Amino acid sequence: MKYSAIILAGGPSERFGRDKALIELSGKPLICHVYDRVATLVNNVFVVVSSKEQLKEYSRMFSSRARIVLDELDVRSPLVGAITGFKNVASGYSLLLPCDTPIISKKILSLMLDLAPGYDAVVPRWPSGYIEPLQSVYKTKVAYTSAVDAFTKGELNLRSMISKLKNVLYFSTMTIQSIDQNLHTFFNINNANDLKKAELILSRMKKREPRKE
Repeated sequence: MKYSAIILAGGPSERFGRDKALIELSGKPLICHVYDRVATLVNNVFVVVSSKEQLKEYSRMFSSRARIVLDELDVRSPLVGAITGFKNVASGYSLLLPCDTPIISKKILSLMLDLAPGYDAVVPRWPSGYIEPLQSVYKTKVAYTSAVDAFTKGELNLRSMISKLKNVLYFSTMTIQSIDQNLHTFFNINNANDLKKAELILSRMKKREPRKE
């Protein structure tokens, strides 16, 4: 079974006033934190951008490590990014990821990939019923068809896409918490205070890492 990762980097960064994915955390851009945590789990990585300027910038930054693809539709929406990603991926299953969750759990992603065969999607779900469409695994061709269907009907959100899938495994965040106690995997960066919190979390995690002999 071949797997791909699709990282969405084309969304607006209104609170930062610049491309959020390129804002540095612990010495490297946010998107590189996500890339580094997923790259060894999949056969290839796609980064979806929304402008020609981003296409040039990200192509230079990632070189041959990832394929950078430009949204074909002139609508800024995670659903549009997903459509672009799914259309370009040849792998049977795809991880769909945001660019701004730098502490995303490699263990959780790996487990979801292991669970995916036989399902149209594996989607984390909170006890409240809220789901995490941007940290999920999708059966690529099926998800692409559902995403296009949602877009055609003017339903520009990922939950509409998921509602059209027939066989979804909802992965409880209570189970995820047994692996990632503080659920840092879902911590996303929206402002300068979030950056400071992420720095602190990463610093604590580094201190807990076993020393190399």
